[in-house]
Amino acid sequence: MPVEPPHRGHEIVVVANRLPVDATVDPDGTLTWDRSPGGLVTALAPLTSQGEGAWVGWSGTADLELEPFEQDGTWLVPVTLSAQDVERYYEGFSNDTLWPLYHDVIVQPTFHRSWWDAYRRVNQRFADAAAQAAAPGAVVWVHDYQLQLVPAMLRTLRPDLRIGFFLHIPFPAVELFAQMPWRRQVIEGLLGADLIGFQRTGGASNFLRAARRFAGVTTRGPIVLDVQSDGAVRESRVGTFPISIDSAQFDALARTPCVQERARQVRAELGNPDVVLLGVDRLDYTKGIRHRLQAYGELLEDGRLSQDRTTLVQVATPSRENVGAYAQLRDEVELVVGRLNGDFGTVGHTPVQYLHQSFDAAEMAALYLAADVMLVTALRDGMNLVAKEYVAARSDEGGVLVLSEFTGAADELTSALLVNPHDIDGLKDAITTAIRMDTRHQRKRMRKLRRRVLQHDVQAWSTQFLEALAGTADA
Repeated sequence: MPVEPPHRGHEIVVVANRLPVDATVDPDGTLTWDRSPGGLVTALAPLTSQGEGAWVGWSGTADLELEPFEQDGTWLVPVTLSAQDVERYYEGFSNDTLWPLYHDVIVQPTFHRSWWDAYRRVNQRFADAAAQAAAPGAVVWVHDYQLQLVPAMLRTLRPDLRIGFFLHIPFPAVELFAQMPWRRQVIEGLLGADLIGFQRTGGASNFLRAARRFAGVTTRGPIVLDVQSDGAVRESRVGTFPISIDSAQFDALARTPCVQERARQVRAELGNPDVVLLGVDRLDYTKGIRHRLQAYGELLEDGRLSQDRTTLVQVATPSRENVGAYAQLRDEVELVVGRLNGDFGTVGHTPVQYLHQSFDAAEMAALYLAADVMLVTALRDGMNLVAKEYVAARSDEGGVLVLSEFTGAADELTSALLVNPHDIDGLKDAITTAIRMDTRHQRKRMRKLRRRVLQHDVQAWSTQFLEALAGTADA
């Protein structure tokens, strides 16, 4: 049933799985909040920090009940999740059902009705919170795969709102999406939005096909025409909005003397090898880490890379370690790393530097500057912002980006060396091409990459989406 809008609400409301701040419990039990480092926060914080915006999300801690509060000019509305909610809605349906299904079933998704029930229940909780926070006629921007039912739920509660939804991960082919028992309900949930955004045109096309097939709607180009129970026709627009990073800020960070000095230290700590290869990923089966290690190991074995003068630095940020597939992946990756170091290491030289930890932005910028070749070999990725960070950091116009064609970034960063990571021989050839590329050719490619990344930053992305959402009111 519709609810009355609050007399005093917020003109723009962001709804995301997590709040833009991370909670820290001090030794005396005091709860403090620090801004999250993610790109989404960088893009959207300016929208909500002028006193007119609110952000609805989970604190990241189970069973932590909090009243709404103000932080850095943004009104934060915490949604409480129980330990069971975290297990079933987040670790279960979001990350063991939707995530593998939407990433081409690299790992088989799990379908549990209890997980689906939790997903619906938690989505309703987010929708209720957003309905209470939004002013009459406000803009509400819902984000990502954890909250795909929120738009329709919110539409029922507050038909006065202008609702946008953006999916940060791929939307799968219809033949894969068809596996999900609740496919119609997910499509109908998304169609509650006025504007539904995707990273790539392929994802938008997949959604339009799925909407026609499973929700019985008709489409006219990017417009979905949905006949309501009262005979009225509601329109939803579908569009492509590739996300980016705060490229100017990252470029400035990489130019600082302390970061540049740290980059020199990194190479010295590695023994000043002739070639430094770099991989930076969440420890996730979609990132192609095993394919990268296989190609590198074969290059060492073939003698195409020097065992003594080449180092691969692999940063693998811990991720979802309570999900079985992720724990298994960590074991497999560490086994391969150990074998490579055992087979090709020498006293004083380790061919793979494996770092299962997180680093701050300054250390990441230094690693990017220290690397001769950046390896992004994702098997499926909505965008991949690591590739854009590497480009933004290289104001020296050095370095070569080897980029999987299965990332959203490949649509924009066409001057990278594009690869199919499943083709191990092709990946090996691309790595050797990158290493042998002359300086002039490197600079030419990197200049084109930097032009794209610096011009199309995360602020441009958010502005483009919100302008398109505003335009739906006039359609």
